Amino acid sequence: QVKIWNLTKRQCIRTIQAHEGFVRGICARFCGTSFFTVGDDKTVKQWKMESPEYGEEEPIHTILGKTVYTGIDHHWKEAVFATCGQQVDIWDEQRTSPMCSLTWGFDSISSVKFNPIETYLLGSCASDRNIVLYDMRKSTPLKKVILNMRTNTLCWNPMEAFIFTAANEDYNLYTFDMRFLESPVMVHMDHVSAVLDVDYSPTGKEFVSASFDKSIRIFPVDKGRSREVYHTKRMQHVITVKWTSDNKYILCGSDEMNIRLWKANASEKLGVLAPREKAAMNYNQKLKEKFQYHPKIRRIAQHRHLPKSIYCQIKEQRIMREARRRKELNRRKHSKPGSVPLVSEKKKHIVAVVK
Repeated sequence: QVKIWNLTKRQCIRTIQAHEGFVRGICARFCGTSFFTVGDDKTVKQWKMESPEYGEEEPIHTILGKTVYTGIDHHWKEAVFATCGQQVDIWDEQRTSPMCSLTWGFDSISSVKFNPIETYLLGSCASDRNIVLYDMRKSTPLKKVILNMRTNTLCWNPMEAFIFTAANEDYNLYTFDMRFLESPVMVHMDHVSAVLDVDYSPTGKEFVSASFDKSIRIFPVDKGRSREVYHTKRMQHVITVKWTSDNKYILCGSDEMNIRLWKANASEKLGVLAPREKAAMNYNQKLKEKFQYHPKIRRIAQHRHLPKSIYCQIKEQRIMREARRRKELNRRKHSKPGSVPLVSEKKKHIVAVVK
């Protein structure tokens, strides 16, 4: 099933019986008039955004594929979309066979994403720990980076053409510059379980991540730690997360079949602000910025209440990290000089870059 919701009324306005079995991926066309779905029944279907006036809902277009598709993404400017499964297929909307199929290795590909600025570039994540970059104008992949653990999905920065962030199974997120894949620009650590999804804000300054540890976190692009964490008692493993185009809200979908709507800035007042309110808010913000490095102010600003499970896991991981560091120091101390090299945190998780 595919459900279409009206967020202002908080109502489901349409339910479509789209596929037999699970719906594995959904994406909207760049103009917003239609959307595409892929499912376990090996089909790609295109649907109208408006509901029909009468009768049963029928797709505009159905493509029958050869394999099960696990993800789909639409081009930002042209009538072209990409699907992934055993390989990355690039389709024209008017044709029933792919324009080209791109593959590197034999493992299944879990997600594919078009670059919003350099629109002919794509990135995909495979289950053999690879992140592969493709160029639509060539019929071969550009390069790939192999990490220690599997990457679940990636998201391109909407403001900087070469920057993307990957959500990994090893509890971290990695921000890469696609020109220098040898080491990530930044490693974002705070989650205590696998990171399942990531999405950028329209400003490109921050991104939000969803994790198996039942929380979502907001990270500034240039910082290794999150500025905000959202959790509720009832929210289970968060599967997917999206940042709205007006930069005000975050949507997340979790295991217990609920969609939640969060404020992107938790303390922000919603609705119309009076000029005096606005001035007071700006003044308070400036005060916070002025005294942000004062120890007591910083403690208040950074403190977040966490569920007991996450708090205990953070504590446990801190002890484990400290033990690993101590062990490495001891090994270096009692070894021949230079035999145990110093490896930075950024390079530790990269296995190889293949071009």
